[in-house]
Amino acid sequence: MTYLDFEKPIQDLEEEIIKLKEVASKSKVDLSDKIKELEEHINDKTREIYSNLTAWQRVQVSRHPERPYTLAYIQHLTNKTFIELHGDRTVGDDKAMVGGFGDVDGQTVMFIGQQKGINTKMRQIRRFGMANPEGYRKALRLMKMAEKFNKPIVTFIDTPGAYPGLEAEERGQGEAIARNLLEMVQLKVPVICIIIGEGASGGALGIGIGDRVLMLENTWYSVISPESCSSIVWRSWNFKEQAAEALKLTSYDMNKNGLIDGVIPEPLGGAHRNHEETFNIVKAEVLKQLKALTKISTNKRIEQRIEKFSAMGVVHDLSE
Repeated sequence: MTYLDFEKPIQDLEEEIIKLKEVASKSKVDLSDKIKELEEHINDKTREIYSNLTAWQRVQVSRHPERPYTLAYIQHLTNKTFIELHGDRTVGDDKAMVGGFGDVDGQTVMFIGQQKGINTKMRQIRRFGMANPEGYRKALRLMKMAEKFNKPIVTFIDTPGAYPGLEAEERGQGEAIARNLLEMVQLKVPVICIIIGEGASGGALGIGIGDRVLMLENTWYSVISPESCSSIVWRSWNFKEQAAEALKLTSYDMNKNGLIDGVIPEPLGGAHRNHEETFNIVKAEVLKQLKALTKISTNKRIEQRIEKFSAMGVVHDLSE
């Protein structure tokens, strides 16, 4: 288990439990009561720490290396019936963006999301979940396919941003993302978007226009990362904690400001501590939202989707 800096009290208690179990095993002494007491203390301490996380600490949790990624969610939700589809039919197959059909309790769903990679080699291949233009064009191709066959769409957002390379700009990174925004708002099928980790900039927004936009509890969603904001405003990354607070990027801030439709709770200690429970919570939420959205007529869904995003933000008329 990898521990974050603010999890040091939890780490100390868990290491103490390991030592007690070793002593009990070697000496044949019954220490179960002491171990149980420490486990309860760990739960209390974890609850105390995670109920008072700062914005920057939530950013750290969202980036935890043991946190589940898109493909793990898809495999669980579909009970491994997922069929991945590849390529944008123009340039190539972007490994940072994955998608395909899967069965969720008898209902076929198109899943699309960014995949960061589970080890060093895969992270390089998938560019840490930063998609090129062909990734967004692949996502759009799959969305239009889902629309053609009248299948709902679920997107999983987890990216530090769209890939900033020269080739990406040459192939039209901005246009690809903008095209997705235009097309997604008009899709005739239900669209559910879930931020499962990092939701940074246009890279996240490129698959983030939906009837329901939800965030897991310990995730963030913002036009810019705290580090980049700090480097622009203060000319240094040392003010990332202040930037995180100012950006109001946590799930609770986003929900309070009406920019998302809800917060999905995580298991005690974060999604990285209990993958199975996290998957079950997300699956239940997806099924609930799909059931509600299918009761709404197509035209009404599109109308509500457009109105929701059009109402975001504040406009000041400088001519007055």
